[in-house]
Amino acid sequence: MGSATRIVNSSFSVVGVLIAFGAGSAALLAAGRQDYPELHTILDTSIALVTGLLALLFWEMGAGIQQPLSKRLAIAFGATFVLEFLHVLVIVEWSGSLAFVMQLREFLRPATWPPAAHILAIGILAAIWSSRRQGGGTAPFALFMAVVAVLLVVIFQHLPPYRPPGLFEITRPVLILAPPLWAITCVLCWRLRTEDRIFGPLALMGAVVLLGHVSMLYSQAPHDTEAMVAHLGKIGGRLVLLLSVMQMASSDMLERLRAEAQLAHLNEELEVRVEERTAQLAASNHALESEILVRLHAEQKAQAQLARLSLLHQITRAIGERQDLNSIFQVVVRSLEDQLPVDFAALCFHDTVDHVLTVECVGLKSGALALELAMPERSRIAIDENGLSRCVLGQLVYEPEIAQSPFPFPMRLARGGLHAMVLAPLQVESRVFGVLVAVRKEKESFSSGECEFLRQLSEHVALAAHQAQLHGALQQAYEDLRQTQQAVMQQERLRALGQMASGIAHDINNALSPVSLYTQSLLEVEPNLSPRTREYLETIQRAVEDVAHTVTRMREFYRQREPQLTLMPVRLNELVQQVIDLTRARWSDMPQLRGTVISLRSELAERLPPVSGVESEIREALINLIFNAVDALPAGGTLTLRTRLLRGAGGNGRDQDQVRVEVGDDGVGMSEETRRRCLEPFFTTKGERGTGLGLAMVYGVARRHNADIDIDSAVGRGTVVVLSFPVPEAPSGAPLREAPEPARPARLRLLLVDDDPMLLRSLCNTLEAEGHVIVTANDGAAGIAAFCAAAERGETFAAVITDLGMPNVDGRKVASAIKGVSSTTPVIMLTGWGKRLTSEDDIPPHVDYVLSKPPKLRELRETLVRCCGPASA
Repeated sequence: MGSATRIVNSSFSVVGVLIAFGAGSAALLAAGRQDYPELHTILDTSIALVTGLLALLFWEMGAGIQQPLSKRLAIAFGATFVLEFLHVLVIVEWSGSLAFVMQLREFLRPATWPPAAHILAIGILAAIWSSRRQGGGTAPFALFMAVVAVLLVVIFQHLPPYRPPGLFEITRPVLILAPPLWAITCVLCWRLRTEDRIFGPLALMGAVVLLGHVSMLYSQAPHDTEAMVAHLGKIGGRLVLLLSVMQMASSDMLERLRAEAQLAHLNEELEVRVEERTAQLAASNHALESEILVRLHAEQKAQAQLARLSLLHQITRAIGERQDLNSIFQVVVRSLEDQLPVDFAALCFHDTVDHVLTVECVGLKSGALALELAMPERSRIAIDENGLSRCVLGQLVYEPEIAQSPFPFPMRLARGGLHAMVLAPLQVESRVFGVLVAVRKEKESFSSGECEFLRQLSEHVALAAHQAQLHGALQQAYEDLRQTQQAVMQQERLRALGQMASGIAHDINNALSPVSLYTQSLLEVEPNLSPRTREYLETIQRAVEDVAHTVTRMREFYRQREPQLTLMPVRLNELVQQVIDLTRARWSDMPQLRGTVISLRSELAERLPPVSGVESEIREALINLIFNAVDALPAGGTLTLRTRLLRGAGGNGRDQDQVRVEVGDDGVGMSEETRRRCLEPFFTTKGERGTGLGLAMVYGVARRHNADIDIDSAVGRGTVVVLSFPVPEAPSGAPLREAPEPARPARLRLLLVDDDPMLLRSLCNTLEAEGHVIVTANDGAAGIAAFCAAAERGETFAAVITDLGMPNVDGRKVASAIKGVSSTTPVIMLTGWGKRLTSEDDIPPHVDYVLSKPPKLRELRETLVRCCGPASA
């Protein structure tokens, strides 16, 4: 379910990216035309990184499945990455040994964005065309893309990037071909979506990028509002494609696991058939041997002996078809009773430790006599010094008149009216493990041929019993081996998936960190923000925190334990309003495009007490319920969100108060069978559009929060889903208070070490804005060198903030080197693996504090206060 939940989360992430793109674009356009140089740098760098990552993913996909289309798409994205990377190089303010890059700015800057805007669409169209023609290879295609890239750079080098507003107020006519190219790409990919599943995500990406390029036509500066909307469109489209590729990989893994399970089942069936055929061949071999014996001794044996051989064959064949001891023994004793015949038949096991016999099986007709003789099943018989003792030594014992025997066992049989006895040993490899007992009431009633028959029968029974024991042991050993192998394979798969998820989570946390830092900083230090802008920034911040929480759960999915919940007070009225804003495009804008109207009615109770929970999980559950409700309103209708407080029964034994959240619709509703099964994982009524995990996820969230879920639905009447959260008990007279503003650290001199330039710059800007003096280093070696150089000059740092995963010299080595120079200098590790290190108690040596990416200013301030003390009042 860990793997399936990842697919649903990927789908929601795609919707989240589209919502974030729309919200970000709307926020930028609402703020009016402004310049955003720093946002320009961040978005350009993010676009290049995501494009490069997509190129690697497509190349890996093409190499894995030997598909030319994926490799050609990888080359197209690779060529685009080169141009976008050059664009990033020329917009960064370089100094020192890299200052020469600044001299290339005027040459490369106008010739990198326009080629990058055209070459990806050209590359996708060329990849589709060449793959459908099934001609050429990757090398000619790569050469073609290189030639196109060079030609585009040369062409756009001589074209003016901006002009005064002309036709349709367009200021960048040199980009007029980009929207048509992307429109053609989007339409072509959409028409081909049934031929290859990659075309659907490519079409969706093309639609988002098309909107961005339309905005770019009206840009008047490299980093004005329209340009930023275009940048958001490019990164939004690429993130949609990236998440879709991840979803495809997860789906492939699930299909592979199911195929392996089916193969294992088929192997088991084949083994069963082989075993059955082997048993049949063994029985046939025994039958053939018996027939040969009958033919060799036909002239010497009487008809009675022929009948006995036939009986032996019958019994041997019957026991050869069985694999368990009890059924083998039952066949033997019943055959002896019916066809030899005998008056009493039993099979006993020999206990070599206690030197006794244990009655294992008694014939059906011998049951009453066995009770009379005190020889029921599981009873124990002492081995006397005559017949039984000789039999357990491997001899066939025949007593024609047991009444004359002075030993206990024959005397016991004689008291039951029995007179003739044959004891045949069950022997395998010189070891007697049991005794076959056959007794008749008549004296001297066993002939030599019958004694020989019983001896031969005992040999077959012994061999069959031994084979049954071996078969059982072999089956158990095979089952143990199979389970061990499956466990090892499963653990290896989980380890590989865990490493992949951990790496992706680390990269996403790094990419989110600048967005989170700048958003927090704007919310705190910009008092003149409009209410709408502040609302948008708060929405972005919540979305970043939800993505970080989702990334943490993605990194934890392969662990063999349930992650611990950190419960915080959650105000459900505010959460419901946030969910309404986050899903507005789904229940308002998208239905209107189809010509339908869904009206929203919210009824929120006043003075609703907070509940304990994880805000992001409850928000995700409510989003799922709203999406389900919208799907149930194909022709429009009313979507209702309601909160209310349900008091307990009162009195000394009153029930706990509950806060209820209701999500209802007046749509198509569910049948009773659907309502009964709707919470089952993978049960869906949406066909190809559904995964069957939405309501299962909601149910899981409710269980983790000790909440109840109730579904009221009927066909044609709509559906209401109610989540009832218990209100935590609070001490009487203790009102809920807002957390006090934490103390801020004094003005500090800090050393920042990180190999991610965007994170380094954003963290430096944020800390400098709070009055700190910041020294940065872009890798571990540079950080150690900067600290040692400052120490030699007599300068000190109040604390060192370092990343963990860096090339060559990682954060562990940085912390060790810092402590080696100054053991009192606090070392703070800021890493995308922070929560895992803390939960597993795996904090590296020489590290004083561990923080997770994306960083939170409140946590960073609190940590600096713990390290260096608060600022003086």
